[in-house]
Amino acid sequence: MSEAAEPSASQPSAALQELFAELHADGPLVGVLVADEAHRDVMSEALAELARRGISHELRLLRVYDDPRGVAEYASTAVLRGLRVLICSGSGAAGLPGVVASYTELPVIAVPIRGEALDGLDALLSTVQMPPGVPVACMAVDGARNAAIFAAKVLAQGLPGSVLELDPPRPEL
Repeated sequence: MSEAAEPSASQPSAALQELFAELHADGPLVGVLVADEAHRDVMSEALAELARRGISHELRLLRVYDDPRGVAEYASTAVLRGLRVLICSGSGAAGLPGVVASYTELPVIAVPIRGEALDGLDALLSTVQMPPGVPVACMAVDGARNAAIFAAKVLAQGLPGSVLELDPPRPEL
């Protein structure tokens, strides 16, 4: 009776291959989601920073109040498409970052957008007050570039010589 060979480190087991059969490794790593077309200008800073670092990304317009099922579908299947971090704009009640976070296990980074009524404070406060179990990282109001830098740091965990080498020098405090 012959013994079955154990899978080597370079060859995953059949069970592991089956478990990750739907995972796409060739797609974008970061999803950048805008809650409103008016947020595109602010969020372009995140897109530029991701591009500068060579991090693959996609941009989607997802309106949580117009298409809640579409938002849920996108967020709940993001990991299966190979995404690793989601960056979401939010204004007013900042619904998009919180709803996305409730449907995914991926890290979600919120960018509160400056609004007319409260200058972005409403979006900031609604994001930092997420309930226990639904974490959302929150950048400064209109802090899209920092969101991209933070996403790069999340992606770089455990990788030597990574995208972190592109970090701008920090000002002396």
